[in-house]
Amino acid sequence: MRVVRITIWVQPGSAHVRVGGEHDGALVVRVHQRAVEGRATAAALTAVAAAFGVRPHAVTLVSGAASRMKIVDVTGADSAALNRLLAL
Repeated sequence: MRVVRITIWVQPGSAHVRVGGEHDGALVVRVHQRAVEGRATAAALTAVAAAFGVRPHAVTLVSGAASRMKIVDVTGADSAALNRLLAL
């Protein structure tokens, strides 16, 4: 199964959940949850899974648990989908 490693920039406390756009080369992920006790990270991983059309367990946090900039592996992702999301 294909694994795509991507860098995401999490923006907690957003009014709308949205995956798309670019910030310093990273995919922007906006989530409702605040950055408290890992809630924003968990919500970001779920949002990334939905954006790529994979199950939530297919998205794995590689690094950046306490940072807005995170690296994740997405199993079953398509690199064309990543390019499309970055262009939003």
